[in-house]
Amino acid sequence: MIQPRSSTDRSLRLEGLDFAYSSTPVLRSLSCRFDGGRTVLLGPNGAGKSTLFSLLSGVLTARSGAILLPGADNAASRRELRSRVGIMLQAIAPVPGLTVAEQVAYAGWLAGLSAKRAARRAGEVLEQVDLAGKADAKAGKLSGGQLRRVGLAQAIVAEPEVLLLDEPTAGLDPAQRLRFRSVLHSIPGDRVTVVSTHQVDDITELYDVVVVIEAGQMRFTGTPEEFLALADPGSSQAERAYLSLLQTEEMAL
Repeated sequence: MIQPRSSTDRSLRLEGLDFAYSSTPVLRSLSCRFDGGRTVLLGPNGAGKSTLFSLLSGVLTARSGAILLPGADNAASRRELRSRVGIMLQAIAPVPGLTVAEQVAYAGWLAGLSAKRAARRAGEVLEQVDLAGKADAKAGKLSGGQLRRVGLAQAIVAEPEVLLLDEPTAGLDPAQRLRFRSVLHSIPGDRVTVVSTHQVDDITELYDVVVVIEAGQMRFTGTPEEFLALADPGSSQAERAYLSLLQTEEMAL
């Protein structure tokens, strides 16, 4: 397991992040912190959520600003981000020729686990995501929903300090979504877990903090109760609370 560095601050901190694709700005001086526990990240399509995850996992590099990992006093390098942050992307691609267990173990090895430890952890996390029966199947033969669960297994196999899940329940049936909730609750509370989603129906049951971004800027951060208080009680309260924060007309939900 990757051990966290010694520090009193166990949060993931973002300081003035700027990012643009060519001349199109995506994030604008974004500053916030994600504490230990489960945070849901909300925002309309194009708000910058996937880009933010790519920056936090070392896939992209910000034009300016800094990312500070839990326990660190200095900005993280891309190498540190790649080894200490686990991410589940929206699109999960099978690795040609590898079995499901091999693909998950490979992800663990890339994150710094020994080959033996990665293989053992692959078996454990495949059990967690209800894919133990597919461990020896070729990853390329799986259904879309099964591949989503492989992506989740890859993200948690190395027990990262920071876990980023981008639309983790997209394409999952109700039973699989229930399994996802179980996996989410099994993650230690001192780990930073951020879930990007459009689903807000179970927000009070799953998450400790709600963060809303739009147009690359922070619109809200607070508890689920504070978030729901933005709208009057009644049907679709979470959706109405979310829409009250947006400055565009896009109805992303």
